[in-house]
Amino acid sequence: PPPAKGNYAFILHMLETANAEKGRVAVVVPHGVLFRLGTEKQIRESLVKDNLLEAVIGLPANLFFGTGISAAILIFNKAKRTDDVLFIDAGKEAEHGKKQNKMRAQHINRIVDTYESFLAGGGSMEKYSVRASLREIERNEFNLSISRYVDTSEKKKKTDIYAIQRRMDELEREMNRARAEMNRYLKELDFK
Repeated sequence: PPPAKGNYAFILHMLETANAEKGRVAVVVPHGVLFRLGTEKQIRESLVKDNLLEAVIGLPANLFFGTGISAAILIFNKAKRTDDVLFIDAGKEAEHGKKQNKMRAQHINRIVDTYESFLAGGGSMEKYSVRASLREIERNEFNLSISRYVDTSEKKKKTDIYAIQRRMDELEREMNRARAEMNRYLKELDFK
């Protein structure tokens, strides 16, 4: 690991000291760990190819005292049963406070339920989580940024201009009928 960035040194140490057959490690990291290049990219690639990385969970910003940056949880498992990696975007799963955001039980439970679903073969939830294959991670050049996997963007609804025009024409015909009817009534009442 690069001397100035010790995150992967800690991660590699934790993995080295975890139980060789069934060890599981969870570590909170800044988002930069997910995408920095150089040696860190090589380490990420190795961890993914060695099938150790199980999940990447993005947390809300301003969750930890003293820093406003958002963080992520990396979960490693030496006894993984799949080649896939779970990506969860829990960045909006917080109650916003004045100085600090808080994750409530329902936010944490949603993450845990999604993770357990992943372990049981599921895990993908629209705009929240994705089960990504090794091939997909390779296509993203081992960049583990959650936004590369979980699409949280709002899809714009396609507008059918012709349907709108038909509806406007229909409304205009109704309005003309209503005007004609009103004019008949006014004429019957001899209203000028």
